[in-house]
Amino acid sequence: MRLSARSRRALLAAVAGTTLVLSGCGKDTGSGSGSVSLGFVNGADTEFHTCLQKALEQTAKSEGAKVYTANSHQNSGTELSNIEDMISRNVSALIVQTVNVDALKGDIAKAKASNIPIYLTSVATSDVNDILGAAVVDLGKVGALDAGWVAKDAGGKDVQVGVIAGAPGAASDLLVGGFTKALPGNAKVVANQPGMFNAAKAQDVAENMIQAHPDLAYAFVANEEMGLAARKAFDAAGAKNVKIVTTNGTDEGLAAVKDGRFSATVANSAMTIGQTAAKNAIGLLDNKKVDKIANIPLLLVTKDNLSKAPQYCPK
Repeated sequence: MRLSARSRRALLAAVAGTTLVLSGCGKDTGSGSGSVSLGFVNGADTEFHTCLQKALEQTAKSEGAKVYTANSHQNSGTELSNIEDMISRNVSALIVQTVNVDALKGDIAKAKASNIPIYLTSVATSDVNDILGAAVVDLGKVGALDAGWVAKDAGGKDVQVGVIAGAPGAASDLLVGGFTKALPGNAKVVANQPGMFNAAKAQDVAENMIQAHPDLAYAFVANEEMGLAARKAFDAAGAKNVKIVTTNGTDEGLAAVKDGRFSATVANSAMTIGQTAAKNAIGLLDNKKVDKIANIPLLLVTKDNLSKAPQYCPK
């Protein structure tokens, strides 16, 4: 049927009006393909952060969600700028691996003011009513598990312990605090310096530490990459007897446990954290029955239970 010019104009106007109504709708929060967009603000560039992001992206894609990513490079000011950028994209939710827990107050306030829910990885806030949810690693427990191994191995003898921390704030402070508080009275921390989650820096710290404390018996190192660098420094200084305990559970870290370069590591899988964050954030947006606060499993890994360590990084 042929339409008159007047009828065609009326039909076009109706279609245009419908298009405007559809495009003017608020952001979708359904889990269908393309209906959810996640802004992931990563905190740094270590293997943990790389594996975390890879797992999160893969899982989000399998759930039909789009992911925008940014990296704060251990700078809380950059983190806030990244969050503001994600807000400008009108994402369905923000997922944040924070640089510093002290920075979260401003991050959450920005997100709340824009009505964008925020989901945290590794840590949670004291008031969880302010967040969509979190995939939490009990970092204090990670440190305590390593301290427990030191206590058992020392067997009541007076021993000197060194700590090579990460970057001040967030993960490192919680790890180190958990470790030092759980040490027995016979284990004295004689040095505690930041390695900034950087292998070269950690090697320098370890070199200075063993020179200042030649009787050092144990070292707690805040991640395996720094732990491997510390091992080189101790060995080069003739201190192969210093026992290193650390955390992550990477393939390289597990190999170091197997051959004795590390005495123990605590496996807290970056892959599990990323998968949990993406799946649960999308589920919570859809009002599905998923845990608002999901606790990531931890395992103290020694030569005796290497086969039980979870996969750390997606393929």
